Amino acid sequence: METTTIAGVKVSRIGLGTWAIGGLDWGTVPDDVAVATCLGALERGINLIDTAPIYGHGRSEEIVGRAIRAHGRREDFFIATKAGLEWNDRGVYANSTAPLLQAELEASLRRLDTDFIDLYQVHWPDTRTPIAETAALLAGFQRQGKVRALGVSNFRVAQMEEFRRVVPLASNQPPYNLFERQIDSACGTEAAILPPIRTWCAANGIAVLTYSSLCRSLLGGRVHRGMTFDADDIRSVDPKFQEPRFSQYITAVERLAAFAHEHYGKTVLELAARWVLDRPGVSVALWGAKRPDQLDAVAGVMGWKLDAAAMAEIDRIVTESVTDPVGPEYLTPMARKD
Repeated sequence: METTTIAGVKVSRIGLGTWAIGGLDWGTVPDDVAVATCLGALERGINLIDTAPIYGHGRSEEIVGRAIRAHGRREDFFIATKAGLEWNDRGVYANSTAPLLQAELEASLRRLDTDFIDLYQVHWPDTRTPIAETAALLAGFQRQGKVRALGVSNFRVAQMEEFRRVVPLASNQPPYNLFERQIDSACGTEAAILPPIRTWCAANGIAVLTYSSLCRSLLGGRVHRGMTFDADDIRSVDPKFQEPRFSQYITAVERLAAFAHEHYGKTVLELAARWVLDRPGVSVALWGAKRPDQLDAVAGVMGWKLDAAAMAEIDRIVTESVTDPVGPEYLTPMARKD
């Protein structure tokens, strides 16, 4: 397993993403299978486990806590969790107000059955709460010893700069994969004065943990033409999985699979994960799994590299195949109205 460091701690460059084992959005996962998946990650050299209260409305964190107890050594895990999303019958909202963050921290510690969290991340920026206030509050959690390092997720460069003016920032967690590369380009009002997210993070020593590294399993090799998804599957509302875009993305996957097999004897999943890890500035690629066997392919990602010619050919395949690309914007939570 390749390793890197986050806030001075050695971590695996593949991290286990636990959105799926929360049991919502990706179908039901039995408790024993979910725990076995966490333990299976550790057996494969993966010590970074990323979770959040929103995943299964707390169930994902509870599963991780059970896995830690079953293993018996808290120090073998690097636990990253998040805060700042509120869910109710109206939907999911970004909320970084002090009462919510304080309650979420205590709930996360309880569910994880731990005295501290290795990396505590703001899940999404709350446009109604000043970032400096959020950073100051999290700095207090850090002084109390309840969190070791602080990170953010889905933050733009200007937002990260504001955060780290208050407290050191260890990481950012953006979506990033062969099909979703927004962090490679400056956007909006920042474009004229600030560099792209990945470039800025690399220049400022901010670790980048990529989520959706396999694009909601689109690059996992198991999604095929004509496939449909249950209403409780997040992909049923993902525009990439709706026609006519779906066929374009499947064409790209098929061509990428042929390229991976011909040139490297690898699967498209192994190619896609290697592509993320070989991008400059990327520290960790998060790998979602619902069962231990879905982690078996991790070994095939290690021990080889993509050169510049391969990167260029991959870009050509994606550009030619996907003529109407779309990003992960549908995941953005709503803004609070009160």
